[in-house]
Amino acid sequence: MKLLINIIISILFLNCNQANENISRTILESNKTDLKPQKDHKRIAKKAQEAFLFCENQKMNTDFCILIDMSIHSGLNRFYIWDFNKKQITNEYLVGHGCGLNSWSKTDSKDSPKFSNEDGSHLSSLGKYKIGERGYSQWGIHVKYLLHGLEDTNNNALKRIIVLHSWSEMSNSEVYPEGSPEGWGCPTVSNEAMKIIDEKLKNTNKPVLLWIFN
Repeated sequence: MKLLINIIISILFLNCNQANENISRTILESNKTDLKPQKDHKRIAKKAQEAFLFCENQKMNTDFCILIDMSIHSGLNRFYIWDFNKKQITNEYLVGHGCGLNSWSKTDSKDSPKFSNEDGSHLSSLGKYKIGERGYSQWGIHVKYLLHGLEDTNNNALKRIIVLHSWSEMSNSEVYPEGSPEGWGCPTVSNEAMKIIDEKLKNTNKPVLLWIFN
């Protein structure tokens, strides 16, 4: 009888431990989801207000602009098409940044990018850009847009051949906690994203603002 009781107690103890492990695992998975960074809508809306005033003053397109928030992890959507009339994001995509001294096409700085305006730095440049001429790209869907840097932090963009283009290595959906592949400073998007962006840019009569901030 004593042996039987000990066996029953052991079984109950094992079941309780297993249940506790399952609960702990569930909590950990839940915490991982909760820890996923979220976009700061208020911050983006404030940037959009500044962008609208800038576009009005510079006689640029006041229907929409492109905002890129480099403070966000590269595995999350941080490329936003902002509709000035609707006062909201209408499209959002992943966007790659420059690798710097890290390995090209890897994700070493997915949550801590550096920035530079210097030629040969292989880093992205912060600041406002006027999206310029459409041309042929050897990457992605073979479409690129020249970027004219409008500030001291990015006025070497043309010299550095920093352009907006797509890259087949870029995912069309979020990959967090993984990062997006890093190039030599160009803002790169997925092929599917570029098709949509290209259509919007082709149908504008005024230059569109692209603003990279951190």
